[in-house]
Amino acid sequence: MPIELDRIDRAILAAVQSEGRIQNLDLAARVGLSPSPCLRRLKRLEDAGVVRRYVALLDADKIGIGLSVYARIALVAQDAATVENFAQAMNALPQVVECHIMAGECDALLRVVASDLNGYRNFQITHLTRENGVQSVKTDVPIQTVKSSTELPV
Repeated sequence: MPIELDRIDRAILAAVQSEGRIQNLDLAARVGLSPSPCLRRLKRLEDAGVVRRYVALLDADKIGIGLSVYARIALVAQDAATVENFAQAMNALPQVVECHIMAGECDALLRVVASDLNGYRNFQITHLTRENGVQSVKTDVPIQTVKSSTELPV
């Protein structure tokens, strides 16, 4: 259930989404509060789980995993045990950066990162298998990223 957010809460959230390491003094100035109330509000948002964690966003190309593909997965069955087995297997794989159980034409949608197409192919034949509940895989390879953001509209 969503919590009530006022204008200042939303300003705090927008600021920490775009700059997670912002100092409290700078954050307070940006949202129009003194430092203590600003810190209390941010702590309340963290405690409520609105702010789940802080991360660094890396440049995938610069660390050698610049290929990002989308794999549409059909599972061998849609029962709870198959889905749970699949979910656990995907959670254990660092190359799977997103995994969604879907309603629609596919059972799951993955975003997988790899060094190149050969690296993805090796990942696919090793991990997207019947052992993990996978019946078939259809892979989509983006040719251009128009927009990529981690920021939610607050």
